[in-house]
Amino acid sequence: MATLEQLYTEWKSLQPLKDEDQLRLNQKFMLEFNYNSNHIEGNTLTYGQTELLLLFGKVVDAANMKDLEDMKASNVGLNMMKEQAQSEYPLTETFIRQLHQTILREDYTVYRQLPGGQQTSYVVHAGIYKTRPNSVITRTGERFEYASPEETPALMTDLIQWYNEEEQRGVLSLAELCALFHYRYIRIHPFEDGNGRIARLLVNFILYRHDYPMIVVQSSDKENYLNALSTCDGFVGTAPSTGSHAEISQIGPFVEYIEKCMERALNTCIKAAKGQSIEEDDDFMKELKILERQKKQDIAAEASKLHFSKEEVWNILEYVYFPLVEGFEKAIHTANDVFRFSQMQWYNLLSKTKEMRGGLHINQVMRGTQNSQIMDFVNNAQSMWFGCELMNPMHPTSMLFQIEKRFYITFFEDHYFVDGILNKNFPYGKYPTEEDKQKIVAQFKKDILEELKEKM
Repeated sequence: MATLEQLYTEWKSLQPLKDEDQLRLNQKFMLEFNYNSNHIEGNTLTYGQTELLLLFGKVVDAANMKDLEDMKASNVGLNMMKEQAQSEYPLTETFIRQLHQTILREDYTVYRQLPGGQQTSYVVHAGIYKTRPNSVITRTGERFEYASPEETPALMTDLIQWYNEEEQRGVLSLAELCALFHYRYIRIHPFEDGNGRIARLLVNFILYRHDYPMIVVQSSDKENYLNALSTCDGFVGTAPSTGSHAEISQIGPFVEYIEKCMERALNTCIKAAKGQSIEEDDDFMKELKILERQKKQDIAAEASKLHFSKEEVWNILEYVYFPLVEGFEKAIHTANDVFRFSQMQWYNLLSKTKEMRGGLHINQVMRGTQNSQIMDFVNNAQSMWFGCELMNPMHPTSMLFQIEKRFYITFFEDHYFVDGILNKNFPYGKYPTEEDKQKIVAQFKKDILEELKEKM
């Protein structure tokens, strides 16, 4: 502990930091904490992806959407925790549930396959204590149970009451207070998911509240982190109620682990305060990997500057045009179910000009066709068209009228143009998103509805 005290004294003597040193320190911690805390729990974003997402709001390479949203929510939770720690209010269960709601964002369903092959599922609730038991299989193959859903509310009340009283007493060192709170919390495991992330946020809540540098549990050190916790389980015992009331004398290995994290954080902060580099060896490797990935992206971007080709016509038919037509046709059938038009017709045309006149009907065309006429139009396509006509609804109060709608895509040498609400150019090799296509179909439905309102 003498080392920690000496480092902390040195750190305080260097206050206040220059603005630029404080900025690089804050930025390093923000990236390191979010990346490592989520990576420990299986988040697949790389450090470079995390950096671009949190600093610049950009997404590169293939990335799991949930992992992206989890990372953004983690950073919101970090800022929320810091704001609460700086307030005069004590730690409460309400705040912990709000923090959990923030990092999980919403309820979601988890699907699992049982040993016999049957499928099962359960709902993970955001911001609500668990409604089903949770446990973990140890390395020896034994099931380690956490507190039951019935026990959890009372145990969480005990934990928060103990923490607030212990903080006021000031008997435990800061490392001991952090370690014991983390250990007791994990033995309760109050939520169905996100318990590790919340535990690490709350350790930093305690540190930040006491004007101490916050710590990062490195994902590369995950094995030592978990070993320290499980070693303590052997001293404390397996009963959840015992674990949630563990004594400081029983968790020595985890206190030592937290002290090492605090020492690392202090050394980094002291370097920053002295204007020294705070990059570590693995940071250099991260930067090299980011540079390598950027180079690959530049090469891919250059290669992706595609030009018009028959393959791109097939791609646009398959990925853009026909999915949209399916949405249009469903809308037409739905309108017909209500109004019973006396006549309906629609067409899909591939044209060698920018107009639909002289176009070839392609209702059932498929990639790989040997039809020479179709292949001639594909090779020389300049546009593709969807059109529909709805005439004279059989509604008793209706007047005779006709609704006509069109949608088109036009081809150019280095891009193509998508009509509709998008009204947008796309480079070859890039296609409208699912959200884009939904917007186009929604606008098509809206246009039909407005014409019906106007003419009936």
